[in-house]
Amino acid sequence: MPELPEADRQFCLVHLLRELEKVDDRNGNADWQAFARLLRRLVRDGIRLRKRPDFSPEKYASRIRLINRRLNKLADDAADGVYDDADARRLGERISKHRDHLFTFLDKMEVPFDNNHAERQVRPAVIMRKNILGNRSAGGADTQAVLMSIYRTLRLRGHDPTKMVAAALREMLTTGKLPPLPAEAVAEG
Repeated sequence: MPELPEADRQFCLVHLLRELEKVDDRNGNADWQAFARLLRRLVRDGIRLRKRPDFSPEKYASRIRLINRRLNKLADDAADGVYDDADARRLGERISKHRDHLFTFLDKMEVPFDNNHAERQVRPAVIMRKNILGNRSAGGADTQAVLMSIYRTLRLRGHDPTKMVAAALREMLTTGKLPPLPAEAVAEG
């Protein structure tokens, strides 16, 4: 998967929908219900729009503009105190803060609306942490996070992580500097 610029970041809509469900279970306030209904429909409309390859580019762009207008109104209403409910205000502030990254996937076809790929990538580190009964210190946790990030990056770029880390450590011992992470491996053949 290619690296994306910061401007192409996507807020995970699956997590947002899950949070709406979680708050629904404990909050029956009418303001919350009104806010949640609008946000849920907005997110689902965005996801459905992405699945409409039959739209002309003009119609697709028009629908994106409508979704963005609805998003801005909902975020602005929440920021302006239209909703008295604390959960609606809290989530409204979050969507206001991340509004530029809620529907990136509509403009950038290579960007998914969820972060399932990223979560699958960190899963091995989470399983390892559970198997070794956690990290013993904050420093240990930081070290594991850095090492797993390097390991997964090298693996995704087609390198053998053990060989690359050993080579980097040899270079550091020789030159005093760590080399940068290598780019994608070139397939031989």
